[in-house]
Amino acid sequence: MDISRDEQRVLHALAQGGHIVPLKNDRGRIEGLHLYNRDGWLMPAMPLALFQKLRRRSTISSQSGGPYRITRRGLELVRSQVDNR
Repeated sequence: MDISRDEQRVLHALAQGGHIVPLKNDRGRIEGLHLYNRDGWLMPAMPLALFQKLRRRSTISSQSGGPYRITRRGLELVRSQVDNR
């Protein structure tokens, strides 16, 4: 299954140890998202539609109300990239 460039960027950041923190309103619905890389830096804005698409494809999940992290399925879909460190 092919994934878009934006999905690839997010999954790659998560595969390296990043996480997604959902911002919820008073009713518990997700209003916004913060994507952090492994070093704790906030990455550029992530649209809610992209987040829902990744959840629908089971590439990310949350356990016990914690931040969203990549799943084994997500690791299979992400293409390896050279890390420029």
